[in-house]
Amino acid sequence: MKFLRALIWLALLGHGLPAAEIPFYIGTFTDNTPSKGIYLGSIDPVTGKLGPVTLACAAVNPNFLAFAPDGKILYVAIRPAGKNAVGAYGRRPDGTLVLLGQQPSSGDGMCHLWVDGKGRDVLVANYGSGNIACFPIKPEGTVGASTAFVQFTGTGPNPKRQYKPHAHSIYTDSDDRFVYACDLGTDSIWTFKFDPAHGTLQATNPPAAKVPPGSGARHLVFSPDGKIVYVANEMGHTVTVFQRNPKTGLLAAIQNIPVLPKDIPGDNVTTAEIFLHPSGRWLYVSNRGCDTVAVFAIAPDGKLSFIQSAPAMVVFPRSFAIDPTGKWLISAGQNNNKIAVLKIDQTTGKLTATCQAADVGSPVCILFPPQK
Repeated sequence: MKFLRALIWLALLGHGLPAAEIPFYIGTFTDNTPSKGIYLGSIDPVTGKLGPVTLACAAVNPNFLAFAPDGKILYVAIRPAGKNAVGAYGRRPDGTLVLLGQQPSSGDGMCHLWVDGKGRDVLVANYGSGNIACFPIKPEGTVGASTAFVQFTGTGPNPKRQYKPHAHSIYTDSDDRFVYACDLGTDSIWTFKFDPAHGTLQATNPPAAKVPPGSGARHLVFSPDGKIVYVANEMGHTVTVFQRNPKTGLLAAIQNIPVLPKDIPGDNVTTAEIFLHPSGRWLYVSNRGCDTVAVFAIAPDGKLSFIQSAPAMVVFPRSFAIDPTGKWLISAGQNNNKIAVLKIDQTTGKLTATCQAADVGSPVCILFPPQK
């Protein structure tokens, strides 16, 4: 009897054992902030509890982050004074990082970078100079000289924000056949045929899809099947939904939906990050100024319906990330030096605040390593 009770007790204990914490990395701005570089945090996937946040590696303005597919190398948009470079950082067993090398980004104001699906190239978007570039990844993980460079041209109707191109982000599709670059300055999603073996870009015909004039395309995300693309528009406070032709790579707009409810004015608000829930059922978009995260339900045809505007629990949520289990959203408050955890309802997709938060100097990107 005692042996049986012991077995039952062990079985019950087994259900309560803590799950392994999931690590994540935080990119920051270091100029005039408490930040010293790239930070390492962790979250308990069962409880949402945050672990200690520690410095993974000192760096100057390591704002946007992208992992190699195997998670061993972290590529970082670093912006020392007067310089812009792609930094390659090796990941040690304890999660800390070591700089392996860096390569000039071929432009100014680098704000986004992306690694293709097989880890052959790093693509970058340079906001200030309005261009994109592609760099080959060497066997040791460092970045070589650029193999492609595209300078965008054009303007938009907003004279303060759109007097020239502003490349804000860049992505490959899941097959690495096409590259998409959001240009805030010209309301464009520039589209290219991509040869990852040689790192070359060839414009499609037509060369770009358009969001509504003055909207300012910022970031995008693909549906799980790659047939729908969702674009967050920084100045328009909207998401433009595009159907995507996987054969030609071309985009066709099918919806443009506000990210703010009618009772929240758009003055001094800028829309920022966009992510799809791992289930593919919900879409999340952050808004700076009103400091909210908009939640959308996704219909079978890919179109969106607005279901919630939730407080981000931080000030100026430039970025956020969803943990691999899909249970938690971590928002990054650039202006109050804080990250905060929100719980995702697994039935409705809605967000609720938790008591979990941590201090981080000017966090602007949160990234989970690839899951093995």
